[in-house]
Amino acid sequence: MSIFPPFDPQREDRKPRPRVFPRGQIPIRVLVPNFFTLLGLCAGLTAIRMAIENRWDVAVAALVFAAFLDGIDGRLARLLKASTRFGAELDSLADFVNFGVAPAIIVFSWALEDLRGMGWIAVLVFAVCAALRLARFNAALDDPNQPAWKSAYFVGVPAPAGAIILLLPLYLQDLGLHLPTLTPLVLIYTIAIGLLMVSRVPTFSGKLIGKRISREYVLPVFVLGALFVALLLTYPSVTLSVGSLIYLAVIPLSFHRYRVRAKAERAEAEEMAKEAETPAEVAGSPEEQESRENDESAESGKPGLNGGAHARDA
Repeated sequence: MSIFPPFDPQREDRKPRPRVFPRGQIPIRVLVPNFFTLLGLCAGLTAIRMAIENRWDVAVAALVFAAFLDGIDGRLARLLKASTRFGAELDSLADFVNFGVAPAIIVFSWALEDLRGMGWIAVLVFAVCAALRLARFNAALDDPNQPAWKSAYFVGVPAPAGAIILLLPLYLQDLGLHLPTLTPLVLIYTIAIGLLMVSRVPTFSGKLIGKRISREYVLPVFVLGALFVALLLTYPSVTLSVGSLIYLAVIPLSFHRYRVRAKAERAEAEEMAKEAETPAEVAGSPEEQESRENDESAESGKPGLNGGAHARDA
């Protein structure tokens, strides 16, 4: 018996949940994705420390590394069949630190610290938007009625992408682009990216791309992946700048594609509804059916329903 039992007033009334694993035994494969999540969390915390020490290049590298780990821990959990509720909650909390708090601290320490209160409000808005974005994403996972094609889109900019594109002004400054009015622009840009994360603007998720590829494309995919990593390690600022600009440019395209697909789905649903209503309209009401039968009987010379009734009365 525990000295300090957990606070749970309904503990005695709740039915015990069946154990997935035997008592005290958990497969190592279940722990592997969580190790990657914790490693990503350490990278995000390291990015915060590097930002405080004004080591922007190391901070950006740690944040990109955290984004890379975030992209593989979930896939690794599904591959190993090691998805757990604990892992999902840990991943969500790590994402908030890595892509909500860390980029906000980096931007504030780099450009917005001179604006004092206004700069802090801007990064607070971004961090809160990141938290709301993650909460909405977790709630949307429980929707079983979502069409399959909607899995190809995120609702709003995802938190990892928002963190990477938030640092676009830092990449551009590293390339030599420094404007006198850069600080106010960074403030507006920070708030705009935060609002994009909590918006309803659909963005490509890439989940339905690359699940299966033809054999002839395997080697080109490997070459492109190696080329991207080489460019990222050799020219990080250029690669991140181009990638961020391309991502921002694709948002209007994804919005247009989503609207076209949704419009086609609505048209198909309306057509199916009309087809379902057609038999009922043909049948009509009981009075209309009786009148139609009387007309047909009069044309054939046979007494209809009313005529038969009058004949029996006579």
